[in-house]
Amino acid sequence: MTNSYPLPDGAPVRWAELRWEDIAALPPAGIDMAILPVGATEQHGPHLPVGVDTLSAVAVAEGASTLTGIPVLPALSYGCSLGHSTQWAGTLSLRPETLSRMVLEIAEWVHAAGFRRLLLLNGHVTNWAPLRCALENIRHDIPTMRISLRSLWDISTEVRRQYHQDAENFHANCAETSLMLALHPELVRMDKAVDEPDRSAGCFFSYRVDQECLHGVVGQPSRASATEGRELLERCVRSLAAQLEKALHETTPLEMWHDALI
Repeated sequence: MTNSYPLPDGAPVRWAELRWEDIAALPPAGIDMAILPVGATEQHGPHLPVGVDTLSAVAVAEGASTLTGIPVLPALSYGCSLGHSTQWAGTLSLRPETLSRMVLEIAEWVHAAGFRRLLLLNGHVTNWAPLRCALENIRHDIPTMRISLRSLWDISTEVRRQYHQDAENFHANCAETSLMLALHPELVRMDKAVDEPDRSAGCFFSYRVDQECLHGVVGQPSRASATEGRELLERCVRSLAAQLEKALHETTPLEMWHDALI
């Protein structure tokens, strides 16, 4: 089973498949960035596998790597999934402080290998806060590393629209199910797909998933299709790759301001 997005332009650069000499040669060649996919292992309703968030993040990361040559680090498949509770079997969660610390320590080693730019590519909604804390710590502890955090659904306005089309607080919804139909149809049980509304809309407080839905689903997975999944994946990959091409050469805001004055 492969997690890569099959673009015709080449193959993704997977950190784990490179020799140390290959890795050391990348920064001098102008590739001083790495991508860290951060997913989760958690229930995704009765129709999807628990690895949805990791599989999605890796697919987009590897698609962008195929187009840019930027290496993809081994994915973190454990995320902050405390909000899913123990209502449904399969969820494996880290505490937010654990996830944040893990990312900081990985960044230290990536930096030591000569890389000065790191993208945290997030595939799970409630990873965002721990990853933002990791970003703050990395900026402080490793001042020569440029660090960015992107979630799949925020790669572009069009991608965000597609992710949220059936639920603001989406989970195992049309978009995620469509992605899995495009990537791993053998893991999807559409005969078990159950639609549930976004019952948290308008709530003041934040609730666990087991307090919001009956089946671990928020949205309309019954509307999913492999065609929509391929379109969403293409948008994610192409948009992210274009952003990364620019990011490889980005300077600080003050440097850009100074250059504009010259």
